[in-house]
Amino acid sequence: MIEFENVSKSFWTGKQRKVILDRASFRIEKGRSMGILAPNGTGKTTIINMMAGLEKPDEGSIRRTSRVSFPLGFMGGVIPKNTATENARYIATLYGLDPDYVEAFCRYLCGIEEYFDMPVGTYSSGMKARFSFSLMLALEFDIYLIDEGMPSTTDAEFNRKAGSLLRDRLQEATVVIVSHQPQILERFASSAAVLRDGRIYQFDTLEEARRLYEYDA
Repeated sequence: MIEFENVSKSFWTGKQRKVILDRASFRIEKGRSMGILAPNGTGKTTIINMMAGLEKPDEGSIRRTSRVSFPLGFMGGVIPKNTATENARYIATLYGLDPDYVEAFCRYLCGIEEYFDMPVGTYSSGMKARFSFSLMLALEFDIYLIDEGMPSTTDAEFNRKAGSLLRDRLQEATVVIVSHQPQILERFASSAAVLRDGRIYQFDTLEEARRLYEYDA
C-alpha cells in the first residue's frame, strides 16, 4: 500500500509558486492498479517520485507498506563512472539480491555486449535506457511506478523481450501509472484518478475519471 495523508508539495518557478498537491489524501491498495490523469506540467513526475521516495513532501506524510519500484527509466543510484557490471552488482547488494543473478539478467536483456564492461557515462541515451529498464526488471516489486507509459528504445528486439518480461511481472503486481492520455492508462489500470487543483479525485472506473478530466480540459 502507498498512502498519502494531508500531503502538500509546491515549487517556486521564479515568478510564482506552483502547487502540485494541496493537503491531498489518497491511498493505493496492493492488488488494485490505478492510473492518474493530469495535464502536462501539473506535477505527474513529482507525484511518482514522491511515491518512490525520491522526493519528500513539504507537509504531510507518505506511508509505504509494500515494495515500491523506482520509476521506469529512472537512472538514480547508477554511477556514471562505473561499468554496467559494477552498477548492477552494487544495486543488487543494496536490495539484498544475488549480484551474479542481477548481472547475468541485465547482460542478457541489455544485449549491449562488450559495452556492458564500459562506464555507463559513455553510453548513448538508448543504451542507458536499456540498462536502466533491465535493472528495474531484475528486481521484483509489489508496486511498479510508470511515468507516461511504457518506456521504449529504438531496438525492436530489446523492446520485445523487455515488454514481454514486464507484462508477465505486472500480472502479479500492482501498477501506478501517470499520464495526460487516457488511452495509455487503459493498458495498465481499470481504476483511475484525476489530479486537479492540487487534489487527487479517485474513481472506481477509468471512464468516470475520463469524464471529469475531459470536462476540466
